[in-house]
Order: sequence, then structure tokens, then C-alpha cells
Amino acid sequence: MPLPLIELFYSSLQTGMRGAFGKPQGTVARVHIGQPIMSVRSSDRFKAAVIEALRRAKFKFPGRQKIYVSKKWGFTKYDREQYEKLKSEGRLAPDGCNVQYRPEHGPFGQLEEGSGRSCCFLSIVLNI
Repeated sequence: MPLPLIELFYSSLQTGMRGAFGKPQGTVARVHIGQPIMSVRSSDRFKAAVIEALRRAKFKFPGRQKIYVSKKWGFTKYDREQYEKLKSEGRLAPDGCNVQYRPEHGPFGQLEEGSGRSCCFLSIVLNI
């Protein structure tokens, strides 16, 4: 996502002295070719509505914009088939809008259900 903001300056070749040279007029974000401008995560049943919303939103940006449907599951790093396989094996633990991979080897605490941050959060709640 484009985050670093750059000050936008206009020249003094405008009407009268309004907005004289060197005064900032607003902020803009630097965007490179191929860089995502906007990402949306939704369920499959809203796919057509999301594509239509992004199609209408791309008219607000100058230049040519593409709408790309990702092969990944949500904002995770796993493909859809790989995600479903790992989820059925119990190798993925939910972690907000992402997931954590639980390996086969390691301490017993990581192999429990709800490991990671949620396990620590639950232990704090139960100790109170």
C-alpha cells in the first residue's frame, strides 16, 4: 500500500497571487508501476459486488488500473488449495485476519489448540 506522503506544490502560474509559488497545496502518495493501490478481502459470495465496486473506484485514479483476483486465501500467504489442506490437518491457527502455521515438531505448548497469541491471551484471562 502506498503510505509515504509527498508534499504537492503548484507553480505561481495560476490566477493572480492565489496560492503563490512554494506553498504546499496538499499531499500525494508515490505509487510505482505494479504496486497495489487497494486490497479488499471478502467471502466468495460477494465477489461480483467487490469487482463492481473496484471497477467504479478505478475511475477515481488517473491512468490505467487493473483488477486482479488473488489466488491466495484472504490476506494469508497460502493458496486456496494449500490453505484448505493445512486447515483440515489442523496445521493453521487463526491469528486475526491472518493465520499462524503450527509445525509438527516443537514444544508441546505450540501443539495445543489455540496456540500462539490467542493461547497467551486465554491464559491471562483465566488467571484473572
